[in-house]
Amino acid sequence: MRERGSGVWAVCAVVAAALFWSSSYAVTKRALEDVGPLTTGAVRFTLAALLLGVAVRLNRRRPARPDAHRRRQLYLSGFLGITVYFVLENVGVDLSTASDASLIVATYPLMTMLLELGVFRARMPLPRVTGVLLAALGAFLVVRNGAQVGGSSRWTGDVLLLLGGLAWAGYNVLGKRASAGRDAMSVTYHQTLAGAAGFLLASLLEAGDWRMPGATASYLLGYLAVACSVGGFLLYNYGLRRMPSSVAVNILNLVPVFGVIGAVVINGESIRPAQAAGGAVIVAGVALSMVERGRGATARPDGSEHEPCEPPTTRAGTAAGPVPDEPVTTAPFRSARGGPRSP
Repeated sequence: MRERGSGVWAVCAVVAAALFWSSSYAVTKRALEDVGPLTTGAVRFTLAALLLGVAVRLNRRRPARPDAHRRRQLYLSGFLGITVYFVLENVGVDLSTASDASLIVATYPLMTMLLELGVFRARMPLPRVTGVLLAALGAFLVVRNGAQVGGSSRWTGDVLLLLGGLAWAGYNVLGKRASAGRDAMSVTYHQTLAGAAGFLLASLLEAGDWRMPGATASYLLGYLAVACSVGGFLLYNYGLRRMPSSVAVNILNLVPVFGVIGAVVINGESIRPAQAAGGAVIVAGVALSMVERGRGATARPDGSEHEPCEPPTTRAGTAAGPVPDEPVTTAPFRSARGGPRSP
């Protein structure tokens, strides 16, 4: 009875993480009305780094500090997965729409998988090939719809979001070794620290536009930092420790669905048939690509599979990789990963 209750709470935790991460696109879109995309990232991840730093230091079982070589790897992966990725995401969302971002981000796990296959020269089973092709078709439908409805600006934003997927894929592959065997919280902290530092430097480009954000923007920035960049990761890692990774990753297929709903409810965006069709094709492709790897997958007892926030969405890469928070952890932590972070 106790195990059943624990399983229910684990599912609820992962669903809540998916909800937080998916909401980040609509919330970011709103925050960008008052704060620049680079400044938004700087505030979000600086707050997240401070919170994670406190959590790490309060942890009674605090792991040993990574050696200098491992720290450099973690910092580099954090810079790529948080600073580079979220610069592309924030600017992309600013030019495009939250609904497009929610749908396009569903292709990121497959980008990670393709990069890993190229790096490790592994063979791709037919279901995965079919899934990749379906997801690519879905992404094309979403981007084409954006170009038809929003013109060159929205098209540029969609392309930047796709490029963000490449950054996220590189982050997963690079962070995989750096995070191996490390405590999820510690990995997330070091990667978020590097990502925040990179964003603080990048935000200087917007220094001329800096001003005190209003109450609404401040609340939204706090939500992105606390709920998406820290809370989502903690909830996801809690659930991942108590269920097979394949189950957790499949639950994350809810991210694009929740994301579109959030874009409609929070931002009042409208969803065109072509956009909805593209999103459905993307989700179907991701689900198909995971059919084989889902068999027999189990979560590690040490919880080393994690997701850093956001993210981006499901991870179709190897089971031993990192998360931005969405962001962040594994760096954000890519779960079944592959990454995210919460965005």
